[in-house]
Amino acid sequence: MRLLLLADTHVPKRARDLPPAVWAEVDRADVVVHAGDWVDVALLDALEARAARLVGCYGNNDGPALRARLPLVARVELEGVRLGVVHETGGRDRREARVDAAHPDLDVLVFGHSHIPWDTTTPAGTRLLNPGSPTDRRRMPACTYATCEVRDGALTGYALHDLPPR
Repeated sequence: MRLLLLADTHVPKRARDLPPAVWAEVDRADVVVHAGDWVDVALLDALEARAARLVGCYGNNDGPALRARLPLVARVELEGVRLGVVHETGGRDRREARVDAAHPDLDVLVFGHSHIPWDTTTPAGTRLLNPGSPTDRRRMPACTYATCEVRDGALTGYALHDLPPR
């Protein structure tokens, strides 16, 4: 099962649309995971129409229309992997301990908010992944998204992808 991980798309504030490379990954993915800050419900509609399956949550920049359709925390089991999606996990200091306390039942937690890619494992064994942002690199050298696979009850093949400058 191929997953595409996105966060902090901020469409149409930071970009008019997702980059073509990201749309190509949407078409290849079995599941698209979005960790919030969509900004406009039109992107949610477009991803729901095009993705084979979409799992997402709302972020701090998402208004009432998005919050009415998306949870604060999304949870799903994908071929035995218990995956959660949340926008914010707080600052980097003690992040792993906070996640273990707040989400002890997850194998993987995808999050956003910082626009800074992150890949660590908590002391309890939860994998924390932030794919960065495909539209707003902030202090990073490039805009990013991530892909991975779920195979035999485990997350495998995690890769962070840089996008070319717009």
